[in-house]
Amino acid sequence: MAFNMESLKRALHLSKNDNELESLNLEGIAELIRDGKVTNIITAVGAGISTAAGIPDFRSPSTGIYDNLEEYDLPDPMAVFELSYFHSNPKPFFEVARRLYRPYAKPTTAHYFIRLLHEKGVLLRHYTQNVDQLERISGLPEDKMIEAHGSFHTGHCLKCRKEYPFEFFKGQILAKNVPRCTERNCDGVVKPDVVFFGEGLPSNFTRGVKKDFPKCDLLIIMGTSLQVLPFCGIVNCTKRGVPRLYINREYTDGSTSGFVSFIMKWMVAGFQSKPLQWGRSGNKTDVFAKGDADATCLRLAELVGWKDDLLRIQSARNAELEKQFEAERQKPSP
Repeated sequence: MAFNMESLKRALHLSKNDNELESLNLEGIAELIRDGKVTNIITAVGAGISTAAGIPDFRSPSTGIYDNLEEYDLPDPMAVFELSYFHSNPKPFFEVARRLYRPYAKPTTAHYFIRLLHEKGVLLRHYTQNVDQLERISGLPEDKMIEAHGSFHTGHCLKCRKEYPFEFFKGQILAKNVPRCTERNCDGVVKPDVVFFGEGLPSNFTRGVKKDFPKCDLLIIMGTSLQVLPFCGIVNCTKRGVPRLYINREYTDGSTSGFVSFIMKWMVAGFQSKPLQWGRSGNKTDVFAKGDADATCLRLAELVGWKDDLLRIQSARNAELEKQFEAERQKPSP
């Protein structure tokens, strides 16, 4: 068999990858997309992409959810999302849900950018920590998303397991009630299908990571501080040499514990096993774009040549939503 130097270089990761960045900035990422060098993009997002829709995040000082729960005398602000505490006192959680819910919220530019990636045929999967359903509302197909922390789309009675749609507990939450099962002789609390501390992530999260990340050729991370385990560990699940774009107001490298890294290594063979390398010597793959997710997504779309497409999708869908919202506003109050 003839000796092939290029094969050896690829095996040792010495040769240039097809999707290697020409420049470590937004322009370099845009070039990869524009030139068709990446076709299996994964997006991973947190609450930061929804704040422009009027939905508060959890950790921002004074405005975040955790800083506004004093009246409930919680042992810890995060207790509101602990399953054991919910069983004993569900009311604080539903108050948080009421504060989070914006009945007429429209998806942000960042949400529509993710949908645009899908419509252009380059989105492999969208992973979200958010439970606000804005991805669904934007028009992103359900089979393209993995809601790692669940969502309010459905809920189940904790006693009889009867399933309820979002419309059922929306009215209860807005009325400041704890939703209760309507089955005869039940009266159990209806818990939305969001993931609490003490619960495992949805099974499709683990399956998705194992299936999707070996194919990923560009990872775009937006609006997350990369603090919540194990979601933050997926940053390390790309194959070596795969570019990673991190869009956020503040930088963190997404370092995870040794245990989580071990789990991720088991899930995805040949994974990156490194936190984000932005600002470090030898970095060839990672880009940090500091600032607002909407503005950055709009700029990235412009660099790729898709700005008009993005604005068209956003305008058309928002017009549809406004008609729906107006019809709901006209309904008589119960």
